[in-house]
Amino acid sequence: MHNMSDIIEQYLKQLLEEAQGDVVEIKRAHIAEKFDCVPSQLNYVIKTRFTNEHGYAIESKRGGGGYIRISKVETNSQSAFIRHLIELTGDQISQANAFRIVDGLYENDLITDREKKMIVQTLHRDTLQIEIPYRDIIRANILKRILAVIHYS
Repeated sequence: MHNMSDIIEQYLKQLLEEAQGDVVEIKRAHIAEKFDCVPSQLNYVIKTRFTNEHGYAIESKRGGGGYIRISKVETNSQSAFIRHLIELTGDQISQANAFRIVDGLYENDLITDREKKMIVQTLHRDTLQIEIPYRDIIRANILKRILAVIHYS
């Protein structure tokens, strides 16, 4: 059985698939009511599963007429998506953000589940046992090399 976050994520992805132009606009309260959950649960799903690293852009407006607009990042090709991820990685990256990028690679069918697990273990803080910020710099260098291999393969 999936947890509520998984169910909300799947629902939002289905809305995106059905939407014209890869953009969907939702009302936080409406979705929370539909799934009988608190609006903060929807915020959590969007914040963790619909990130730039996963290939999404989020725009929101609060208040009575407020909305959340989720759009698939426009990339004309997998190559453009990889370049976008390399740019997001920067000179240093936290473990959490690196894992989001790896999730994005997997969700976009650029790596297999096995490759995802290997990359996650390579980037994990238990593997890179040195002090921050050096660990985040090394993690970024490793991730950018992996992205380069995926980009040119």
